[in-house]
Amino acid sequence: MSLFELFIIAVGLSMDAFAVSVCKGLSMPRMQWKHALIIGLWFGAFQALMPALGYALGYQFRSVITRYDHWIAFILLGIIGFNMVRESFHREEECLDCSIAPRNMFLLAVATSIDALAVGVTFAFLQVLIVPAVCFIGVVTFLCSCAGVRIGNVFGVRFKSKAELAGGLILIAMGFKILIEHLFFG
Repeated sequence: MSLFELFIIAVGLSMDAFAVSVCKGLSMPRMQWKHALIIGLWFGAFQALMPALGYALGYQFRSVITRYDHWIAFILLGIIGFNMVRESFHREEECLDCSIAPRNMFLLAVATSIDALAVGVTFAFLQVLIVPAVCFIGVVTFLCSCAGVRIGNVFGVRFKSKAELAGGLILIAMGFKILIEHLFFG
């Protein structure tokens, strides 16, 4: 997997965290960079941890499933991407809470990184160098989350659905790319 492809996946995965960060920024009467950094660290750390866990799980079954790995990657990325696209069209009001208490941030970090667990499983089948990959994903998510807090504080919630839509489409496209490369060029 190239660095560009990894970057695209990292951006796609970080869009849920970005959207929540926008909401956090919107709820803050006055943004403090300290809070943006804390939010970025929570989301970045979990976006790095979850693919590592997924990789460990996927690696255990890699020898059994190698014949179907491209289909698994395609299906998992497609499902994750489709769900993100679907969520981008829901106009539900979200509870805006500026709390960065560990309990709140833990729950949000887990919720926004579940998709990364599934991507980590696909990494095991694609023979990705996992340590640099998860570090890269964590850093991209950290930066996107910090920016999301600032954008939310300045511009409001109008970017949330666009971020989820973009992230979903990116993951779907990467799933198709993996499938096409394997079926026609692999």
